[in-house]
Amino acid sequence: MSDATNLLTGLVMGLNLFALGSSRLPSLIRVAAAQGVLLGLMPLLIEHPNRGMGLVVAAGAVSVKGFLIPFLLRRAMRAASIERDLEPLLGYLPSLLLGAAGTVGAVALARWLPLLPEHRSSLLVAGAMASVLAGFLLLIGRSKAISQVCGYLILENGIYLFGLLLIHSTPLLVEAGILLDLTVAVFVIGIIVDRIQRAFDTLDTRQLTALRE
Repeated sequence: MSDATNLLTGLVMGLNLFALGSSRLPSLIRVAAAQGVLLGLMPLLIEHPNRGMGLVVAAGAVSVKGFLIPFLLRRAMRAASIERDLEPLLGYLPSLLLGAAGTVGAVALARWLPLLPEHRSSLLVAGAMASVLAGFLLLIGRSKAISQVCGYLILENGIYLFGLLLIHSTPLLVEAGILLDLTVAVFVIGIIVDRIQRAFDTLDTRQLTALRE
């Protein structure tokens, strides 16, 4: 793996920590968008015989992850007239500390794993594990639906990084399949967010406990 790939992966890991420490929804959306652009560029930096497919997947990832999904999330945020997640289930400082500890642990674990020689100098494994952890912390630690959607996006970005490890042995259509799953899931989540807003006039998912048959 190239130094440029490691640089982009390091930036993704840094954005994970920024997301965990931020209460502002616009900042979370910008983090998800920035990660989408960075991840979309990575297939172009990895040598692969099918460069045409790499270009298609990169363009699709940048378009959907970097622009379309953030646009939809900003639209939902404006419709709900909310910009902060002020009452998280898990505080911002504990989230940030857990994320930092998880990132350090991911780097250490990646060095310990029996990876292929070409992957030993790569940050993809560490970045993937750190992103999955950060996304999981956002999913369980935030109370607003939009924050949780951003957590899902970051978690999926970690899965995408894992997929890049197999880019030499599996077709890039695997990455396209992950991207399609993400797109469908976000549209479904968008519908759910809209229904929560209409029913409770809030995006606080804790209100769902008030539902009765």
